[in-house]
Amino acid sequence: MNKKERYQFVINFFVLNSPEPKTELLYDTPYQLLVAVILSAQCTDKRVNQTTPIIFENYPDIESLSEATSNDLFPLIKSISYPNNKTNHLIGMAKMVVNDFGGKIPMTINELMKLPGVGRKTANVITSVIDKQPNMAVDTHVFRVANRIGLVTNAKTPLEVEKQLVKNLPKDLIHKAHHWLILHGRYICVARKPKCNICGLRPACKYYKIVVEPDLKEK
Repeated sequence: MNKKERYQFVINFFVLNSPEPKTELLYDTPYQLLVAVILSAQCTDKRVNQTTPIIFENYPDIESLSEATSNDLFPLIKSISYPNNKTNHLIGMAKMVVNDFGGKIPMTINELMKLPGVGRKTANVITSVIDKQPNMAVDTHVFRVANRIGLVTNAKTPLEVEKQLVKNLPKDLIHKAHHWLILHGRYICVARKPKCNICGLRPACKYYKIVVEPDLKEK
């Protein structure tokens, strides 16, 4: 199976089995999603979803968050990883959005990356989820799955993975493919022991063909 055929197989599988994938972070507005994504760095979506309701209750919009103090916000997110840094990032982000962007969450990669706590991955998430822009956020799940399946070649960094995926995926499906790969990595193609026995991508997967299949034959 060549790369073009591999991509088509993967796309067909997910279109059939997960036609409308969505982020597992809970949010109602772009502001809420941005807060949730900043909090999700090196933290589970489950933990973030347990934490954000009290934040949004106390700070229902970007303006109120911009006026928060560290002493008030920190206790609300202390169960999240790196709470000190994220407290400062959230307040700094809100102040910049209010002061530099008129209180509206910007929707370009370059503008978003100016905000405290927002790197390329977060900017890609916001623009692809909110605006369905053809941007690919590469976290550890996407990085692992793309390499294992063979969707990317010799990709050693998240940016290299991002560029190859964007190049080879249909533009109108990139915002969906981001979720497909994340969720597949989270529940099927897990890091330590991938669940190849229940994976529908086996026929297209290089890892299965090179690593798993020969081991099964030996047994």
